[in-house]
Amino acid sequence: MATQPATITVKASDALLIIDLQNDFLPGGALGIPSSYQVIEPINRYTQYFERSQATIILSRDWHPEEHCSFIQQNGPWPPHCIQNTQGAQISADFAWPTQAWLVSKATSVEKDAYSAFDGTELSVQMKHCGIKRLFICGLATDYCVLQSTLDALANGFECYLLTDGIDAVNVNEHDGQQAIEKMCAHGATPIQWQTLAPLAHS
Repeated sequence: MATQPATITVKASDALLIIDLQNDFLPGGALGIPSSYQVIEPINRYTQYFERSQATIILSRDWHPEEHCSFIQQNGPWPPHCIQNTQGAQISADFAWPTQAWLVSKATSVEKDAYSAFDGTELSVQMKHCGIKRLFICGLATDYCVLQSTLDALANGFECYLLTDGIDAVNVNEHDGQQAIEKMCAHGATPIQWQTLAPLAHS
């Protein structure tokens, strides 16, 4: 596993990527992770920090059509979730929206699933166009969309930091989340937590 750095100073050329902080993945949702509500406070703290650092903030969301191929009715593995324009697909009302943020919709067509925020989107191109080189990743779920987004970000040449206090796993199998973290780190992601970030002036 990658060695955790002592201190990191966030720059305007960095980006915070928040994966799928949607109602259907929170407690009570169609695919609710029982402990997932605990990530909202740290993600809000990171959002404020990155906004004050003038870094880019990006939110991804599942944005499925009603008959999406991942749903059980279409012989997929999951119950219907994050259906376009439904309450379950909305970003949590407890998320503290920054003044500006990019919103990336994925898995928007009936016939194709996409766990990664980079799959079928222009996110990589947009980030490179803006000169973004480092990506700090959090959100839901560790063992699916966070995992695949991080692996794709690394494959696209971005330096990735995994905010381990801002993620949570589905854990269909007991250790899926931990194994996902180990896989991301083995591919080059660096696991960090809040205390790794340099204090902001007047914070």
